[in-house]
Amino acid sequence: MTGRTPLRAQLERVATTSRYYRRQWDELGWRPGDEFTALPFTTKADYQRSLENSPPYGDFLAVPREKVARVHFSSGTTGRPTPVAWTRDDLDRWAELYARAAYSQGVRPGDVYQCLFSFAWFVGGLGGTLGYTELGATVIPGGSGDTERQIDTIFRYGTTAVGGTPSFLLHLADRARALGRPLNESGVRHVMTGGEPGGAVPATRELIEREWGARCFDGYGCLEFQPIAWECEAQAGGHLNEDFVHAEVVDPVTHAPVPDGAEGVLVLTHLDKQACPLVRWWTGDVVALDRTPCACGRIDARLAGGVRGRADDMLVVRGVNVFPSAVENVVRRTVGDLAEFRVVLDPSLADPATGYPTALRLQVEAAAEGELPAKLATALRAELQVRAVVDIVAPGQLPRTTHKARRVVRASDEREVPHRVP
Repeated sequence: MTGRTPLRAQLERVATTSRYYRRQWDELGWRPGDEFTALPFTTKADYQRSLENSPPYGDFLAVPREKVARVHFSSGTTGRPTPVAWTRDDLDRWAELYARAAYSQGVRPGDVYQCLFSFAWFVGGLGGTLGYTELGATVIPGGSGDTERQIDTIFRYGTTAVGGTPSFLLHLADRARALGRPLNESGVRHVMTGGEPGGAVPATRELIEREWGARCFDGYGCLEFQPIAWECEAQAGGHLNEDFVHAEVVDPVTHAPVPDGAEGVLVLTHLDKQACPLVRWWTGDVVALDRTPCACGRIDARLAGGVRGRADDMLVVRGVNVFPSAVENVVRRTVGDLAEFRVVLDPSLADPATGYPTALRLQVEAAAEGELPAKLATALRAELQVRAVVDIVAPGQLPRTTHKARRVVRASDEREVPHRVP
């Protein structure tokens, strides 16, 4: 058939290869060519139930098992790790998209790329090595451990580009400065972040760029969709890979589409994934689309401000929607430097009728208390319109991570730390 869109062609393939969708669509009486938005969303819970019913790969696998070239897993922090499969062609596609992103950020053959994403089960590390190898860079697969060796390697081998989570990149910068080898004196000129929203948080981006002496670019992907969007040299929001994913942005409650520029949950459909194609996948990530022309000349829609947060991480404080990334931006600009912080869900600050917080409780590391709690609380009130109770803790008291920072904890999960600097 001529004139088929990539979405229509993918749906026709999925209808014949995916047991999960074939069964669901038969029950609905739906066929490719019918109204696309009549299909239900696919959720993580759907995927996990499929794995339980048809272990170990589930009914979403759309190729014979012998065609599976790679399997990556979720972190498994909330249950059994979730596998997602790739074919050889899927891996080639992944590498091409990653290489395209790096090229748009100014990386070229001859650059030395040190991958600081984890390689232990996590999906990011091998994605980075695939893409930068495809581009023609010299690749050093460092991972997210051995901090002092990573720093020495950066200087010894002339690393010019790195990729990692903002948490680990700032941890490296802190340690390098303590060792008398500040990273802004290294040869690194390109920093690509992923795994957390920090790279799209203005104050955190500025901090990374200052500490590394390099430009910082935000990247966005997830286990099920790799990669989704990456910033170009204009640093004006990640360009969606619209030849790889069909994107919708919907209201988190009504599920109706929202206009460009409005916040909503990103819903994705693969356009050419073979091993594990997903249709109307509910990412849970809150974004806003920007379709205005980019200075780089690319025409793909961009994620204005990156990923704003997770729909299930959003805090409602007296009717105000607050994401941890917005809190991070205020903390970084007010406290400065490499301050660690976290939001504690404190029952004493919750409305007894609804359970929603009436104020935020923050723990923030600082060398001295002084006027800082009042200053930070005032900044949060002015910029986010929420009241905050700020506890200053001694430097080094809050947990560090080389992977993804946990910014929101419940009081019951809180590790004992001194609430005031002595």
